Formats: sequence, structure tokens, C-alpha cells
Amino acid sequence: MNMQEKATEAGRQVDKVEIAVRLDSELLEQIQHLTNDPSKVIEVAIRQWLRGEIPRDDELTRTPVRTPIPPRGEWND
Repeated sequence: MNMQEKATEAGRQVDKVEIAVRLDSELLEQIQHLTNDPSKVIEVAIRQWLRGEIPRDDELTRTPVRTPIPPRGEWND
């Protein structure tokens, strides 16, 4: 790490903005098992999401799976 990189890292810390975020208490509990500073976990997750590094897996991105319906007369009553 050279002197310019150190200066850039120091500059990044100055540019931070504090915001309030509402999280599910269970989610916060899981994050706190990873670190005492949840903001770092949230910041890294947001950076990865913006770069597209993590594929989204939620109800809005899943392709619905169709359950085949048996032909007429083959119902299992």
C-alpha cells in the first residue's frame, strides 16, 4: 500500500454519512454475530449488490415453477 492509497482510504472515512436504517430484529441479531459494527456489513452488502456480485434470490426475481396438471381422467382421487 503506497502513500496515495492510504490518503484515499482516509478520505473515504471523511465522506461517510450517518443514516437511520430499520432492520428486522432477527436480522440485526444475525449481523451482530458477525461484527460489533453492523454498518460495515450493510455497507459491504450494498456495494456488492450495486456491482451485481450477488445474484438476487427473492420473490421478485424467481421464475415461477409450474406444477404439471395430469390429463383428464388421470386424477388421483
